[in-house]
Amino acid sequence: MRLILATNNSHKLSEIKDILGEDFDILSLKDVGINTDIDENGETLLENSRIKAMSVSSILEKNNYPYPFIVIADDTGLLVDELNGEPGIYSARYAGGEGHDSEANMRLLLHKLDGKENRKAHFSTFITYIEKKDAYTTYMKYFEGRIDGTILKEKHGTEGFGYDPIFKPDGYDKSFAELGLEIKNNISHRARAIQQLADFINK
Repeated sequence: MRLILATNNSHKLSEIKDILGEDFDILSLKDVGINTDIDENGETLLENSRIKAMSVSSILEKNNYPYPFIVIADDTGLLVDELNGEPGIYSARYAGGEGHDSEANMRLLLHKLDGKENRKAHFSTFITYIEKKDAYTTYMKYFEGRIDGTILKEKHGTEGFGYDPIFKPDGYDKSFAELGLEIKNNISHRARAIQQLADFINK
């Protein structure tokens, strides 16, 4: 089955391909000729995932992309209890700037938690699924995955991306970056949301 993933993020593409397996042909925005930056101006992760999915679906229709097609868009955030849910929807650009500077983001987060005892946090992923059978028929569904854990006081491990070196999932004694992709891709927030998606598609 062919799925259009609303991203050009190579890490995200690789992770989702690993989780879904070979039964799915996953295309990036670049693969379908979309180079437009989508303004993620929602107030929640769910809103942002919906905005991305609907925007990509609309662009494909305007470009006369053949029906039927499926668009999936996700938005993921790290929510820290002590910081009232920060960085949340700003996780990718927490430290500011144009790009996704993971090192700067981690430094800022560790600075804000310096001396704090409550380091509980969770990752949350929301996926919006849009199936366009024709110009008049649209089916939309949402999936959520979550994993709880704690923020470490310093980085550990080299695998993964984003906040993985400073996030230790509950039930494990290592960070996501130390556990390795095979384990992470079985237990992560994104893995849980994608598994729900796969179960839905395959039912």
